[in-house]
Amino acid sequence: QVQVVESGGGLVQPGGSLRLSCAASGFTLDYHAIGWFRQAPGKKREGVSCISDGSTYYADSVKGRFVASVDSAKTTVYLQMSSLKPEDTAIYYCATVSSYYCSYSWYAPSEYPYWGQGTQVTVSS
Repeated sequence: QVQVVESGGGLVQPGGSLRLSCAASGFTLDYHAIGWFRQAPGKKREGVSCISDGSTYYADSVKGRFVASVDSAKTTVYLQMSSLKPEDTAIYYCATVSSYYCSYSWYAPSEYPYWGQGTQVTVSS
């Protein structure tokens, strides 16, 4: 059974860093793309990043501050978040789809059939 589980959220001061993890269960990341999304209160869920063996994408709002990576065992995806801002506060989700590449519409939640439960990230002084 395909499952993804996020962890690593928490409270961090503006300018600080945090690393989120997305653990894969029931599959490896060889032929699966992992998308990171976030949803702030009252806002739509937005795509943050997508990583696969063949491609990596970032939203403009996080480019240069967030970096997605995969561990050597290809069972965990990380999202290293730096220079965090209050507007980064949201519930962060990872999701997966069986695909070698991130699609051109990687930022659309509808592209991903499997989702984790989310982890809260709060950026505040």
